[in-house]
Amino acid sequence: MRRKSLNETQCPIARSLECVGEWWSLLIIRDALHGLTRFDEFQKSLDIAPNMLTRRLTALMESGLLEKRQYSVRPPRYEYVLTQRGRDLSPVLTTLLAWGNKHFAPEGPSILLADSQTGEIAEPVLVDKVTGREISAQAHRLVPGPAASEGMIQRLQHYQRQWDSHATTTDAHYHEES
Repeated sequence: MRRKSLNETQCPIARSLECVGEWWSLLIIRDALHGLTRFDEFQKSLDIAPNMLTRRLTALMESGLLEKRQYSVRPPRYEYVLTQRGRDLSPVLTTLLAWGNKHFAPEGPSILLADSQTGEIAEPVLVDKVTGREISAQAHRLVPGPAASEGMIQRLQHYQRQWDSHATTTDAHYHEES
């Protein structure tokens, strides 16, 4: 049975998952961000079956995240290079790294992010480019964009009502305990 395609939804998260929702995809992007370009490099790094790697590389190229470039004519050999769209996933993976370290590393983090000039360990956070404020669920909300359908507008209004109801309940509970 074929799974449902998320390409036609208006949700940008769903559309993104259509391209990178399968775990091998993000691991290939991770490795490409760290300089791997060749089939055998990805296969060795990921310990992935060749047929699966071929399928994932093809899907990433079709999604515009990788492009295939020939680097040898005889025999024909190719490398897989990130496009700008693929490179734009870097902050997503950095955020996923920080989240994984926080929630899924009971023994402590095995990989940290360090400033390449100073060597200082960085603590990634998502910030608004305009205000410089940290983005959080408490301080920000989703609002319809110019291309939002009526269904999307209703969904976001529903989310807001749920959030307002939850916030009011949480606030009341907090004040009762104080």
